[in-house]
Amino acid sequence: MTRTIFVLNGPNLNLLGEREPHIYGSTTLADIRQMCLARAESLGFAIDFRQTNFEGELVESIHQARKEACGIIINPAAYTFTSIALLDALKTFDAPKIELHISNVHAREEIYHKSLISRVATAIMIGFGARGYELAIEAMAGMVGAAKAA
Repeated sequence: MTRTIFVLNGPNLNLLGEREPHIYGSTTLADIRQMCLARAESLGFAIDFRQTNFEGELVESIHQARKEACGIIINPAAYTFTSIALLDALKTFDAPKIELHISNVHAREEIYHKSLISRVATAIMIGFGARGYELAIEAMAGMVGAAKAA
């Protein structure tokens, strides 16, 4: 079984550290990538870390993960609330899926309250800031280990 976790990031997350730091903090996506790589390595996992502003690229990454990943951590960003294509792609991935959001979306405007992705997520990580990525990797390692033991 593969020990690779796909960490997928949606639109505008390439602007972390610059865009609305009062909501998302000052940590950049490059910083988050390094944190993910280090935490995964300490747990015996590899990370395939991606960001795109294009919905179809995220769908393609999910399709690729079906053959290459033991789990997906996805911060779909704005596509969380609009993308049936991502929802359908994630339905085809049979391993654990963690939906992740840096901010507490439920404490924000109502438009951010209804996630399509939550319907197929194994778990949801919301509001832990950039640290949520490390926590999600730890959780994924536990889920994959539990699934392997079963």
